[in-house]
Amino acid sequence: MDIAIIVIYTLALLIIFLYSLAQLNLLFNYLKSRKLADNSPTFDLSKEEETPYVTVQLPVYNELYVMERLLDNIALLEYPKDKLEIQVLDDSTDESVDTTAAHIEKLQKTGLDIQHIRREDRTGFKAGALKEGLKIAKGEFIAIFDADFLPGKKWLLQTIPYFKTENIGVVQTRWGHINRDYSMLTKIQAFALDFHFTMEQVGRNYKDHFINFNGTAGVWRKKCIEDAGNWQGDTLTEDLDLSYRAQLKKWKFKYLEEVETPAELPVVISAARSQQFRWNKGAAENFQKLYWKLLKDKTVPFKTKFHSFFHLLNSSMFLLVLLVAVLSVPVMYIKNSNPMFSWYFNVIAFFALSTVIFFFCYWHTFKKIHSGGFWNFIEYIKMFFTFFSIAMGFSVHNSMAVLEGHFGKKSEFVRTPKFNINTLKDSWKGNKYVNKNISGNTIIEALLMCYFAFALYSAFKLQDFGLFLFHIMLFLGFGFVFFKSITSKL
Repeated sequence: MDIAIIVIYTLALLIIFLYSLAQLNLLFNYLKSRKLADNSPTFDLSKEEETPYVTVQLPVYNELYVMERLLDNIALLEYPKDKLEIQVLDDSTDESVDTTAAHIEKLQKTGLDIQHIRREDRTGFKAGALKEGLKIAKGEFIAIFDADFLPGKKWLLQTIPYFKTENIGVVQTRWGHINRDYSMLTKIQAFALDFHFTMEQVGRNYKDHFINFNGTAGVWRKKCIEDAGNWQGDTLTEDLDLSYRAQLKKWKFKYLEEVETPAELPVVISAARSQQFRWNKGAAENFQKLYWKLLKDKTVPFKTKFHSFFHLLNSSMFLLVLLVAVLSVPVMYIKNSNPMFSWYFNVIAFFALSTVIFFFCYWHTFKKIHSGGFWNFIEYIKMFFTFFSIAMGFSVHNSMAVLEGHFGKKSEFVRTPKFNINTLKDSWKGNKYVNKNISGNTIIEALLMCYFAFALYSAFKLQDFGLFLFHIMLFLGFGFVFFKSITSKL
């Protein structure tokens, strides 16, 4: 049994280490990309032939609290009105349907070409709504925004010109966060998303590795969508699915780090849970659906296949982290009861380098967003350990999602409720979309909090503090997720 535990523990650490090396390579790519000159294209709006027709799609479902904000913001987009249409793809089943219809009618009277498109059922969920809208879309290019996104007035003028390059199929912009500082939960979400939208997306795009359209705040060439097989609803992340299919068809993606599109982060943990579950399960589903096809494609470089492996298995790291965490306690006892293994534990200490690599990579992202300096570095250290503690606290929930994705268990597309909350004065209490149910995962998280309290006790009992910081982070992470989950139901 001891040998089996050690082998599984070592393999998990090895894969996490390889993942960290992939991230380090993306950091090097990112730093090289910073040296490139900015050659942003433009077009002359006075020349009709330079101004393509654009369709803006707004897929929404029961968004009572943010629809008015969304519609008013989209109406401000600067673009010739005779070359712009807006589709509100509304699958809602609540009273927001009537308020949305009334607001759309008011905007139509201003001369805006905006249509309220309804379906009889939610077949295919978001993918189905986008596909339905595409059938009647007038635009050569399709811009997509979720209900909580607020693009700037010049957003289309900043993105559409990149399609002058004929093989560009998608232009994706960086997400911003209008409520980053609302709570610790929003801060850690922003911390993680900033890393993805700064280092990962730029690092992959710079070397022409596969990247993903992020479901919103981007533009598709309509021809690219159709050529890649159109939207499909057989995974929970239809955006990642279509992205890989398009790149397998040799379409290029353009990522714009400097164009920020602000959005609202989930402020209650049940909303963050539903979002995390969908993203993590969808990634695993797409690995099963697409990676083997990519692997067999002889035209795709090995390095792109390597990065795509870890890109699609990104969410599966939660499963490995959970495995390492749970096994770390028996490993500590094996270490102290079997002196013959002392050499082995000295060797695997090398894998601590993974944490150093992550620390280094995340610092560059944090510095880009918040700037450098001593005090910002101190703030970064606090955020780094807080983020990884809470991320590990989510590992049970996210691992369940990953396992369902890999084993093909189908589930409904559960939307992330929006709250229209920007300041500390705003409250999500009373929001009709808040999930009041306590999942079985919450009980497991409570048990793991106790388990890692025992691990801390064991460190003193055995006088072995090699994993003490790791176990403190696990204890605090599972404690945070458990107590936040319980208190959000009250």
